[in-house]
Amino acid sequence: MTATAAKEIVQTFEKVFEPIDRERLHALSEKGRADPSVVKTVRARTVAEGRRFRHLNYIRSLDAHIVDEPPALLGDDTAPNPTEALLAALGTCVAVGLQANAIARGWTVRGIEVESEGDINITSVWGTGDLSEKPVGLTAVRLKVHLDVEGATAAELDELVAHAGQWSPVLNTVKNPVAVTLARA
Repeated sequence: MTATAAKEIVQTFEKVFEPIDRERLHALSEKGRADPSVVKTVRARTVAEGRRFRHLNYIRSLDAHIVDEPPALLGDDTAPNPTEALLAALGTCVAVGLQANAIARGWTVRGIEVESEGDINITSVWGTGDLSEKPVGLTAVRLKVHLDVEGATAAELDELVAHAGQWSPVLNTVKNPVAVTLARA
């Protein structure tokens, strides 16, 4: 970690997070308890930009989120690659769960950082390279959580981390088999 990055982390941990409305959080939780059968469909549309492996990802009415590949994988290195984007989504989902649950418990959140890393064999190069039998995709993912939370003991923070992992939608999607279909439109 560079000195600049370390300084930014220290500055982040010195502030108190902008508050989340605890009452609205409880109301959202109660709404889910009242009807646990509600399923929401989320969507994203990915469009190849035509500039090597850059892709524009459209979600709701937000500006395009760019995904690219690094030079070693013939990309322009302008954005995270798909696997890095997955790790970012995983870390963000865990961080949101940590923050929401800390607030729900009445604790003051000053900082949350989730380090995500994973191991992947890239020799198959999307099915154009070495096609010998080997696992395709991430074979191991490690998450490390750094918390600066007031009002909680070390044991309570350990429980918070375990709880956030148990209820993280993205973490559970990665951990558990999920039905996925892929077809030409």
